[in-house]
This record gives sequence, C-alpha cells and structure tokens, in this order.
Amino acid sequence: MPAKAKEKTGKKLVIVESPAKVKSIAKYLGEGFDVDASVGHIRDLPQPSELPTELKKTSVGKFAVDLDNDFEPYYVVYPDKKKRVSELKAKLKEADELYLATDADREGEAIAWHLLQVLKPKVPVRRLAFTEITKEGIARALENMRELDTDLVDAQETRRVLDRLYGYEISPVLWRKVARGLSAGRVQSVATRLVVERERERMAFISAGYWDIKGTFATSNGESFAAKLSAVDGARVASGRDFDDRGQLKTARTKLAHLDQASAESLVANLANTDFAVTSVEDKPYTRRPAAPFTTSTLQQEASRKLRWSSKLTMQIAQRLYENGYITYMRTDSVFLSNEAVTAARKQATELYGAESVPDKPRVYKAKSDAAQEAHEAIRPAGDMFRRPTDVRSSLSKDEYTLYELIWKRTVASQMADAKGFTATIKLAGTASDSRVAEFSASGTVITFRGFLSAYEEGKDQERSENAESENAEARLPQLATGQQLAGDELTALGHETTPPARYTEASIVAELEKREIGRPSTYAPTISTIMDRGYVTKRGGALVPSWIAFSVIRLLEEHFAQYVDYDFTARLEDDLDEIAKGQRARTDWLNLFYFGKDNSEGLKHVVENLGDIDARAINSIKITDDITLRVGKFGPYLERALPEGAEEGTEPQRANVPEDLAPDELTAEKAEELFANSKVSEKELGVDPETGRKIVAKDGRYGAYVTEVIPELTEAEIAALPVEYYKNGKPKPPKKPAKVKPRTGSLFKSMSVETVTLEDALKLLSLPRVLGTDAEGEEITVQNGRFGPYLKKGSDSRSIESEEQIFTITLDEALAIYAQPKQRGRRAAVPPLAEFGVDPTSEKNIVVKDGRFGPYITDGVTNITVPRGTSLEELTRDQAIELLADKRARGPVKRTAAKKAPAKKAPAKKPAAKKAPAKKPAAKSTEK
Repeated sequence: MPAKAKEKTGKKLVIVESPAKVKSIAKYLGEGFDVDASVGHIRDLPQPSELPTELKKTSVGKFAVDLDNDFEPYYVVYPDKKKRVSELKAKLKEADELYLATDADREGEAIAWHLLQVLKPKVPVRRLAFTEITKEGIARALENMRELDTDLVDAQETRRVLDRLYGYEISPVLWRKVARGLSAGRVQSVATRLVVERERERMAFISAGYWDIKGTFATSNGESFAAKLSAVDGARVASGRDFDDRGQLKTARTKLAHLDQASAESLVANLANTDFAVTSVEDKPYTRRPAAPFTTSTLQQEASRKLRWSSKLTMQIAQRLYENGYITYMRTDSVFLSNEAVTAARKQATELYGAESVPDKPRVYKAKSDAAQEAHEAIRPAGDMFRRPTDVRSSLSKDEYTLYELIWKRTVASQMADAKGFTATIKLAGTASDSRVAEFSASGTVITFRGFLSAYEEGKDQERSENAESENAEARLPQLATGQQLAGDELTALGHETTPPARYTEASIVAELEKREIGRPSTYAPTISTIMDRGYVTKRGGALVPSWIAFSVIRLLEEHFAQYVDYDFTARLEDDLDEIAKGQRARTDWLNLFYFGKDNSEGLKHVVENLGDIDARAINSIKITDDITLRVGKFGPYLERALPEGAEEGTEPQRANVPEDLAPDELTAEKAEELFANSKVSEKELGVDPETGRKIVAKDGRYGAYVTEVIPELTEAEIAALPVEYYKNGKPKPPKKPAKVKPRTGSLFKSMSVETVTLEDALKLLSLPRVLGTDAEGEEITVQNGRFGPYLKKGSDSRSIESEEQIFTITLDEALAIYAQPKQRGRRAAVPPLAEFGVDPTSEKNIVVKDGRFGPYITDGVTNITVPRGTSLEELTRDQAIELLADKRARGPVKRTAAKKAPAKKAPAKKPAAKKAPAKKPAAKSTEK
C-alpha cells in the first residue's frame, strides 16, 4: 500500500536571527505563519584543534580552511546550536514554505545560506528582510521577496576566511616575540595603530609659548564687549595654529608678531590711556545645513559625544529599539530615507515648528563614500508615521528613550530648512604710548532664522586636548559704526602654551576609520571593544590611551608586516570585498592572490615564511633618553638605565617599574628620573629555608609585594641520575624532565614591605594556611589570609578575624569561641566603598564599588551590577562602571516567575522501529560536522 502523502498545513516557517523579534513579527504576520529564530549564526569555522584527527594533517588542518581546494571552509554547527537546529528541522517538516528573514546585510545573508545548507529544505524557499518591525515594514518585506544573493554570501565568506588566514598567521608571531594571548585582527590592528601613532605624536610634541592681550571695550552709552589683540603694527599676532608640533613657528606668507611675556605686558602698560576707534565692521551671511540622518557610524559618534556612551552600548540599545519596532535596522551606511519617511519627517516638523521651518522640496542625501552599500535606509524612527518621543516614554527604559529621542530629532531635523543669519566681525585700533599700533578684533554670529536648529544640533569633536582654548570664540556685539570711539578697559596680557594633538575618543576614531574607509560601520563597535579587551587600549575619561604592549605590537607589525597595517591597503580590501559582493570578482582568485601571491605580488604565506630573525628585545624596547630605555616585560613595563662604561661584569642595571596609570606621553625624561629616585627595592634575598635548603626572596610584584622560594634547575648530572620512569621510552637520551615543582608563595601583610621583611617573617608567610586543630566533630579549622582580609575556615564555613597579626596568634579555643557565635548574616557595620567613580551621568548619583555577599558590585544607589569575573578592581575604570550600569539599567529588572509543579510523568509511548536514513549528500560549498 503506498505511503500516505503528507497533508498540506499551509504553514509558512519564518526564521529570523534574534528571538527578541519573534513575538513582534508573529503579531503582524498573524495566522498561517510560524516565526522562530536561529539565535544568530548556527555554524562557523572551528578551532584547528577541534578538527577530526584525520583532517589535522591535511591542507585543512592549519586554518579549518582547505588551502588545496579553493579555500573551501570546513564549517561545524556550534555545539550549543545543535538543539536549535533540530528544533528548526522539526518545524520545517510541518511547513509548506520556508522564509529566511535574517538581517539584510552580508552577515544576515550568510546566516540564511548556512540555514539553507543545514536544514536542506524540500519546500519552496524565499528570502526577505525586515528593515523595520512595523505593520508597514512587514507588508513591504512580503511584497519584495527574492532569491538568496550568493554573491553577498561569497563576500562574507571571503571576509571570514581572510580574517582566519590573517589572524592565524600573524598572531603566533606576536605570541613568540611580544606576549602570549595577543591577537592581530585585520581591522583591530589598524585601529590600534591609529591610537599608537597619535600617542607617538604627543610624545614627540614640543610645546611653544605665546602671548596675547584681551580687553573689554565700551561705547559712550555704556555698551561693552570683549575683543582680542589680532595685530601689532600690521603684523598678525601669532596664535596656537601658527606653531608646528616641534614648537617652531610655521613658515608664513604674512608677517607674524610673536609676543613673549615682556612685550605683551609692556604693550598693556603703554595702552593704559589710549583711545580706540572702530576701523571696520563687516557682516557676512551665515547659512548652515542640517546633518544627514544617522548611519551606524554617525549614531555611534553622536552618542559618544552627547551621551558619553561607548559604541558597544549604543549598538546594544539600538538593537533593542529595532527588535521592538521603534527604529529601522541599525547597521547601515546609507543616508537614504524612503518617501514615507520623508513625508513623516516633514509633517512632524511642520506640526511642531511651523510651515516656514520646512523647505519647499524634500531634502535628498547622498553618502560621502562610494563604498556605502548596505541595502537599508538610514537609521530613523520606524513606521510610516513617526511616534514622538513623548508617545513612547512610558514603554521604554531611560536609555532606550534617550537614544530614540536622539534618532527622532536627527531624522526630523534632516528635512527642515537651513539655519540663517549673519556673522559680524569688528576691528578696532589704538596707538600705544611707545607708538605701537595695536589692533583688536571681535566676532559674533547672529541667527535670524533657526530652521533645523529648533529641533537638533550636531555635536563636534575637539581637535586638540581638553586644555586647548578656542581660537574663534564668539562674542555678543553691540551695533557699531566705522570711526566710532571706544574706551579700552581691563586690558590683560595672557600667556598660552600650544597643546598636543588630542587623543582619539570613540567618536573620533569611528569617524577616522569611516573617513579612511577601513572596515564597515557594523564592525566599529566590536573592533573598539576588542582592542580594549586585549589590553592594547584603555580609556581615560573619554580618550583612548594605548598601552606599552600596543607599542610593541604595532612596531612588530610595522617592521615585518607593513603592508597589512597600511591604511590604504586595508581600505582596498573593503573595495575588493565589495566587488565580490557585486559579482565582479571571483572569491577564490582573490584569496589565492592574498595568501599565495602571484607574479611580483608576495602573498601572506611567503611573508610569514621569510620573516628572518626578529629581535624580540628590540621590538619590546622604547628609547626614552640616550641612557634610559623602557622595556615591555612579562610582568609589565619597566625602565632600565644603561650601564656606564667600565662597569664591572655582572653588575645589574638600575631598574624601576612604570605605573600602569601613567600614559606613554607622560613618561618624560624628568618623570623617568623621578621613578628611578622613588623606586622601591624590587627584589631582596632573605636567606635559606633550613628545612628545604631553598633560597627565599621577597619581590615587588605587579599585584603587590610577596615572598617566594627559588626552585633551582636540575643539573645534567641530576637529570642523568633520575629514575628510569623520567626517561623517554626508557632510553637515556633525551631525558624527560620531571614536572616543575610549584614554588610556595605568600603575600606580605600590609605592615610589611620588601625592604623590611625578614627571613623569619617569610617562613611564617610560606607556612600558611595554619592548622589550629579540629572541632568536636573532628572537622579541621585553619586560619589564613585572603583577598578581603584574614579569616578562619572550617569546611565551607568562613569567619573573618580582626587583624593579619592574629593569623599567627589566634588559638584553637579562640577560634571555637568565634564559631560558637551565630554567623552574622544581617546588617553589618558600615564599611567604606572599595572604589568611587564620581557621579553617574544618567542617574546623577554617586557610583561606588561595594563588597557584597557574592563579591564586589557596582552601584549608584539605584542600580546594582556585579563586577565582571576576571576584572580586578585595579583594572576597573569609571567608563566601564558607567557602561555596566547603563547596560543593566537598559535590560530592566529580572523577571522572576513562580516555579510550576511539574505534571506527573506518563510512561513513554512505544516508538515504531526507525527507518533507515538515506545516505547524506555532501553540503554545497562546505563540509559540515
């Protein structure tokens, strides 16, 4: 009897990326659709160590990419996604159509392709993307279904393989020559280079001094304004912009008057009773256009400037707004707005700011970069009718509301009229008693029509450090006429110092990466997070400060992999990937050229195999002065002074640790001498342990002072005398050395130092934990020193004691008396916070770190978040604390549901015998585990 045909259900299975979108999309799609999520990628390249044994020695083994077969990737399903895949396969069996609705970018296209390869659907497949999760957006997506774009998939796969080849070839060189655990990502290396180069500029910068004069001038009717000296005897007064970074005046076509303190103060004195007159009044029309709607990059920049948010936090909150239907897709480099969006923006601008605030024709924006290629609109409020911020305030968290309001304002303002006005510049002059003619100037902008400024004004990055003074400060100016007499008052000579180039902030480095067309907007947030997580960059306030290890990494890359950290080369890679995405270039040809090279072009493989000798000591050394060098060591950076000529053999050079919070540009010759002068004894030999015969030393380590024993290396004779089990295969050569004995260590008490600790103290510290005895049940009680102070331990029951000195004096009876008391779980005496970080910009309450029952946590008195595991209090920064609190605040309170009683289990139904599965065909373009 023939098998019964599968009954059609009419169901359409829709697979999106994020579970957060499922409910919203299902609500709009209604009956007949089953919406589920892949939860991001379902498979990827494994680590080479995870490959099957039979593949490890093949051309696949090094990268999990088949170098001999057109760089074919070997994909495996993530272990934690196997259940998800099984669930999607089960749902697909009940469906008549499959809709792959992952995000509409290269990454989303690749996820859709991987789903297709793994699910192997036997029903019709459609590709669609929801650029906004609204009723209108869902309807438009269903009207514009298409086939999977294999060119986009090829581009994403090329990028993935490229990053694997790049990272796995270059990173091991960093491990050998700089430090283990470092990585050399393609875009992150270039971003780190930008930060390091800016710090080099600051280190080489030589400040220059210059003086000017400011004064207050008044009309006969008492109106006053401030003006600044602009010229002396017709020569323009030199200002900060006239000096180069070496402190020298730049070559100028016009004659400059460089005032020093003496000349500026004498001019003030000689102008004491001078009459001034207006020499010119100039008005120029002023017009300012609104900024384009947000792209991923400009959203990150503006959130950094105005909200002090990291790129990572901005994208997390934007993701939630998109998934819940408040904004359009947040990964885009397009500034295009749909006709519906333009109409909505113009309508709201008219309603809120009047018809005159909207131009006659809609504004059309074009991306600055020809490489802009994502298939989306700009980031804007979702829907064909925008919801005003006041309409959504109650349904959003504070941070979500803040970001939505920013996006709404920018979008509405982008369709508003130009701001108009005029800029007035006034010049006035007077002759000093020493015959010098001093010319002063003042300028101010008057806005006569605010236009888009009524809704929004874009923030700006500082071009110099926070101490830089604006050269073009505006002033409120009275109505003046040429020849009008003025009285000068409060003339003051002011001295200035030129300032070094400002460090990058998250906003400015994102802008720089975009300007250079390096990477894609969607990669900027993870790139910045990665270089911070790797320890290449830290944040000081909002500025990005490179670590010394970043200097070593970049020096190695510049000297031996110059092509791969070249800014233009990295930008051209993006152009090449765009060509692959458009079907204009073959993926395999490009990867062959990149890795193996061709003709006169050397590939990455050739470069790595022909590196020659790399002097690790030179790579990790930075000259501070002629005789002082900074070394990047295993336990952190330190200074080393060169030995003088004629020094005795075996003389150790003078060394000093460099504080972790000292920025590279602050390590001047004077600071280096100060560190040498204040350096503590970093290591001191205390004597020999009479029981073991081992040498005991005290050291000043990265995490505090400690004592340890020195385990001597075995001599050849001692190795030869080892029992036979230590030898390889029972043969005398080469012998297998025994496992290294771990030396005992002990942290010094707070009352001790490397200089004062004795051998007796050290032996006591090395003897810890100290066993006091047992209780009535025979359970052992010990006393020891811990992270949060000295304590007793009995099984899992720990009790604090009063002081470190008690560790060696407390008796068993005293310990039993402490355990006889009930354990204090209620209110404890108030203790000072472990750290303080000032006022939170969102809650406006003080941020502190406290010691909680489950470890240290950050709080502003309203929101609490545990300090992430692996982050020490010494490493925790104010910016990290603000970001962690903001992220916790945005997630909202944890929803707790009462546990339901599980129903009684029924005996499982007897399963029919399983049918033999047909032989599997190999998956196209990949191998799946």
